[in-house]
Amino acid sequence: MKHRNIIITARVLSLVFTPFYLPVVGLAALFAFSYLSLLPLAYKATVIGIVYLFTVLAPSLLIHAYRRYHGWTPLELGRKERRMVPYAISIACYFACVYVMERLHIPRFMGGILIAALLVQVTCAVINAWWKISTHTAAIGGVAGALCAFAEIFGFNPVGWLSAVFLLAGLLGTSRMILRQHTLAQVVAGFWVGFACAATGILI
Repeated sequence: MKHRNIIITARVLSLVFTPFYLPVVGLAALFAFSYLSLLPLAYKATVIGIVYLFTVLAPSLLIHAYRRYHGWTPLELGRKERRMVPYAISIACYFACVYVMERLHIPRFMGGILIAALLVQVTCAVINAWWKISTHTAAIGGVAGALCAFAEIFGFNPVGWLSAVFLLAGLLGTSRMILRQHTLAQVVAGFWVGFACAATGILI
């Protein structure tokens, strides 16, 4: 019973903290810790809603539908020869989000977060062509990298938030290993790839 509860907890963590939430968290941090906090709540909610639709909801549903269409389990979808289509779906959704934001004349500097997230996605896709890397921990690593970048830009102390992110990264990486989706090397590599890509994408 205890073993079953651990498996269920690991599955819930993996489901809740999908690899697609980096832009949403990044925008939320931007709206909370910069002068953008002065923007109307309705405007901030609209922007976050659009980003959530294209970077979390749409890719999650499309990849799930793709997996169900082929009758694969999540473990079977993780095989090397089957991973590129989910990456292509995700990257296409991110580009669609950038296009919609451009059409709605949302300020370009907000798109820096999406560029960082795209950099994480593309880098992971390239690496996964040869070696499996954890996109879950790449996403949480991207959150840590974005926090450090925003701390540098806006001059706030990120230690408290980073502590929470590192704790969550440990739980998420452990969950991926419990579910036998990744090895320790894959989850650690994913975190630092995500961290480097997000920090670079935002600061450049």
